[in-house]
Amino acid sequence: MKTIRIDKTVDADGEILLTGLPFKSGQHVEIMILNHDITKKSRSNYTVGQLRNSGLLGLWENRDDLSDSSQFARSLRDQVQRRSV
Repeated sequence: MKTIRIDKTVDADGEILLTGLPFKSGQHVEIMILNHDITKKSRSNYTVGQLRNSGLLGLWENRDDLSDSSQFARSLRDQVQRRSV
């Protein structure tokens, strides 16, 4: 699965236009939209309650395209820990 990150500003309420994507007609894609608070200057840590309510826990669970979702999540955590800031 290829991830494409696009940072967009909503110009009209409830509307985002995405163009120039590298996909063909009929291909299935999954779109996740995250709301960013641009006034927030620093990145804070989640509390346990916030993490439980965030929808992040179990994100990779029950995926048909992953043979072992636990191993996949573990490898992502390992990658994050090894990357330079």
